[in-house]
Amino acid sequence: MRLKSQDEYTYLHSVAVCTLMVALARTLSLPEEEVRQAGLAGLLHDMGKARIPLQVLNKPGRLTDPEWGLMKQHPSWGHEMLIEGGGCTPLILDVCLHHHEKMDGSGYPHGLSAQQLTLHARMGAVCDVYDAITSARPYKAPWDAGDAVRQMAQWKGHFDPAIFQAFVKTVGIYPIGTLVRLQSGRLGVVMEQNARSLLTPRVKVFFSTQTMKRIPPVEIDLADGSSQERIQGVELAERWQFRDLNDLWLEGSMRP
Repeated sequence: MRLKSQDEYTYLHSVAVCTLMVALARTLSLPEEEVRQAGLAGLLHDMGKARIPLQVLNKPGRLTDPEWGLMKQHPSWGHEMLIEGGGCTPLILDVCLHHHEKMDGSGYPHGLSAQQLTLHARMGAVCDVYDAITSARPYKAPWDAGDAVRQMAQWKGHFDPAIFQAFVKTVGIYPIGTLVRLQSGRLGVVMEQNARSLLTPRVKVFFSTQTMKRIPPVEIDLADGSSQERIQGVELAERWQFRDLNDLWLEGSMRP
């Protein structure tokens, strides 16, 4: 609630990272109590941003060196706040303090090496960056989820490769809710991942780019050998002004 009163984005980001940490922990088959602790760590990882002035936190342009130095203090400040508040486990404190560390030692606040980073700090680094780059901010447009995963895969030395691969398996190359264009020219929304192949999810098609009209929604399992469809690329929902994408995929996800 202190974060929510300070900055709505940081609050929503924290909830999203909590969700991603829980999902990743389950992909890694961690014990249920550890899954819970990972989720709490995601929820509390950015507490230190409650001390960052809003004009710095939401600055549209490039940060000055002093402003960047201030921003880099937030893991340490959050760690201090959580210790003062009491009740946080070492796992939660660790993720808060070390989620901006990198495998090659170039992260902050302590420039730790890969050998010094715990499993949970490595998880936090991936989940934090993914949500940050796929969210709209005053200083940048959001990245498409699929593009975000592909770009993150190229950042050598940033993430633990095994943790990152588990994360990709968790969210998919085409995450649920992504708008995709099929080879036929139809547009669809990703409904469900395929554990055997991240390139062939289940998709609900609902629009034809040939006629530029809606079509009756039909679900297609791209992993089905009888389907000749393939994903050609990712589309921006904002460009097409579709306002019901969430309704389309939620409708399918809640079926018995």
